[in-house]
Amino acid sequence: MQVDLNFLLKKHYASFFPVVKINKEKDGIHTFDFTINNQQISPALIADTNAFSAYITQQLTANNATYGIGGYNENRVLYKRSTLFDGAQNRSIHLGVDIWGPVGTKVYAPLGGMVHSFAFNDQFGDYGATIILQHQLDTVCFYTLYGHLSLASLHDMRKGKFITRGEAFCSFGNPIENGNWPPHLHFQVIEDIGNYEGDYPGVCSEPDRAFYLKNCPDANQLINFDGGVFY
Repeated sequence: MQVDLNFLLKKHYASFFPVVKINKEKDGIHTFDFTINNQQISPALIADTNAFSAYITQQLTANNATYGIGGYNENRVLYKRSTLFDGAQNRSIHLGVDIWGPVGTKVYAPLGGMVHSFAFNDQFGDYGATIILQHQLDTVCFYTLYGHLSLASLHDMRKGKFITRGEAFCSFGNPIENGNWPPHLHFQVIEDIGNYEGDYPGVCSEPDRAFYLKNCPDANQLINFDGGVFY
């Protein structure tokens, strides 16, 4: 009998180490909306990385927040900034959770695992520096993807390297090394990674939504701020 990954994530959530160390009371967290409902998001804004970065900073400052968060299953307008997401069916459904914050912010392993793969996905709008970890919970194998990292995060990586729970193993990159995005982490859970190496779709089309959401459970279930899941 196959065990449901969502069930396991909920079962073990209290044991997960914070992916980013955030004190919700001290640091403050702002939830971003990148759907068509946010009228501040214009094509000109998202096409200009500097302007987009300034917008993120302004929103965080205005909301007394050090970090921003959001995005799972969000139908975003952001991906019109890059032809990477074009196709017969344009991709706009976000499959991970984004944590927006300062360049160099440390990222921690929520649970122990091995390095499955890593890569520098250097197209405009892509992940930039990327690491994928392989984990096991109650004999069930799954993966976590960390995108938009610093290139320094890849320096000591090798396949099969063990990463311990709570280990700071990577950090937020700047736009030059993170795929030309404002600094943030794309964090995603993947059940079946197939043949992908150092990459996996973080955005899907509307027709593929049901398939990818099933294969990529809500990563909020592993983001443990102050000993509790953020929703």
